[in-house]
Amino acid sequence: MGRQYAKIAFTEAVRAEQQALGSRASYARIEEAGAEDDMLGEREAAYLGAAGSLFIASVNAAGWPYIQHRGGPAGFVQVMDGGRALGFADLAGNRQHVTLGNLAGADRVSLIVPDYLERRRLKLFGHARLVTRAEDAALVERLAEAAGAPAGRALVVQVAGFDWNCPKHIPRLVPEEMVAEALDAAARRIAALEAALAQPVA
Repeated sequence: MGRQYAKIAFTEAVRAEQQALGSRASYARIEEAGAEDDMLGEREAAYLGAAGSLFIASVNAAGWPYIQHRGGPAGFVQVMDGGRALGFADLAGNRQHVTLGNLAGADRVSLIVPDYLERRRLKLFGHARLVTRAEDAALVERLAEAAGAPAGRALVVQVAGFDWNCPKHIPRLVPEEMVAEALDAAARRIAALEAALAQPVA
């Protein structure tokens, strides 16, 4: 866990619970001497570049959290500004615009980016902002192309801290296309074996 992520996550109330439950000492050391984590490195950039799914949480004016799923082809999330930010196109969905409305009042967000096949997940805190085509048409177009769909705006998240979560309890899920490929290969192999068995024995 990085130092900045710990400082954001471990509020006074959280630290009190850690103290009561016996984990405060180890986490206090992380807050003071943990890894730098306000800039994404090569490992994080590669992971995000391969991601096809993420969850983004925001908070509304009444204090209620809202979690939204965003997805797309590998590469739809792009690391920017030398690792200090990430961005993705804001595609048309159900047009509720809850996340966008929340960001108008508070720009703090939390992201979880899962990899169910390898049982990994990357967690991030950041400050999100909406970028329109009028503000940066080239950026919006680049992220829309990466997402494979038209978009009139993009979300850019300035990274405040990140943490790699442990794999425990993450279910291993295999993508549909990988299953289909494996089944197709097995079907071809079975067909070849059946054809060989049907040949008369010399």
